[in-house]
Amino acid sequence: MRKETFVFFPLLLALALSLCLGFAGAASSLQPGVKLVWHYYKVHNTCANAEVFVKHQVKKFWNQDKSITPKLLRLLYSDCFVNGCDASILLDGTNTEKKAPQNRGLGGFVIIDKIKTVLEKRCPGVVSCADILNLATRDAVHLAGAPSYPVLTGRRDGLTSTAASVDLPSPSISWEEALAYFKSKSLDVLDLGTLLGAHSMGRTHCSYIVDRLYNFNGTRKPDPSMATSFVTEMRKLCPQRLKKGQTDPLVFLNQESGSKYKFTQSYYSRIRSQKAALRIDQQLLYGNDTAQIIEEFAAGFEDFRKSFSLSMSRMGNINVLTGNQGEIRRICNRTNN
Repeated sequence: MRKETFVFFPLLLALALSLCLGFAGAASSLQPGVKLVWHYYKVHNTCANAEVFVKHQVKKFWNQDKSITPKLLRLLYSDCFVNGCDASILLDGTNTEKKAPQNRGLGGFVIIDKIKTVLEKRCPGVVSCADILNLATRDAVHLAGAPSYPVLTGRRDGLTSTAASVDLPSPSISWEEALAYFKSKSLDVLDLGTLLGAHSMGRTHCSYIVDRLYNFNGTRKPDPSMATSFVTEMRKLCPQRLKKGQTDPLVFLNQESGSKYKFTQSYYSRIRSQKAALRIDQQLLYGNDTAQIIEEFAAGFEDFRKSFSLSMSRMGNINVLTGNQGEIRRICNRTNN
């Protein structure tokens, strides 16, 4: 059965990728009721060069700090997977999504605020923070080595944000739980195996992986799905957390990518070699469908790059606000009222 599934997987991928060919038509049909437009601000003649301004600012930031790509990817994920792509993650406050424990360590806010300031000077009250976040992430991803995928625009910004609404799962969940979560957002197994490829760059806190290194499932032993050499390597970087207030170091999710912050084939190759830092990444190797995705992307990096473009476009359409819904914020970290 495993061999048969693998034979048909490239056909499935090819079919999925073909959806990208229609850009506006394909992406707008991904979720019922979504009314986004290809080059919305140019079509409506409200801010024709909006996307050019965004791209220019992202390039300036990226030239100074390559880590903006994983920061923006995580910021967009944390926004879209909670209440939809409505920029609610950007709102300040004591009990907002930004303050939820699951969003500890989020970055990229300064970039979005700077781009918003630039656009407000040129096209006041026109470009939503939700569109800026999607466009900026697309441009940063392209600079890091992925294709420049289509981002339809015309999103509006949300009016509320509460920490209680944040249901982002732990990195320690199983692939079955992760798949169920993705399906609850109208995404599928290919999206799961593809979007987790964002972990080919970036860092995570040791607190998310120490259980795998020292006491997996209460066994006082490391996670058996981790290569012994990798356990030894990671233990040097992440000591046991035995004292309250102990520091929580950051480690690279993919040591082969490291500080280069580039998309590489090594993410999927490392999963095959049992060298994934997060349990959710390693678990992909053991799901019937996700295992085939790992094999395909490890063998053909171009397949991953194309699939990533499609899945990012799909994620950017989750529960968007359009028309008269929400508002166009003047400042991204607070509503107009």
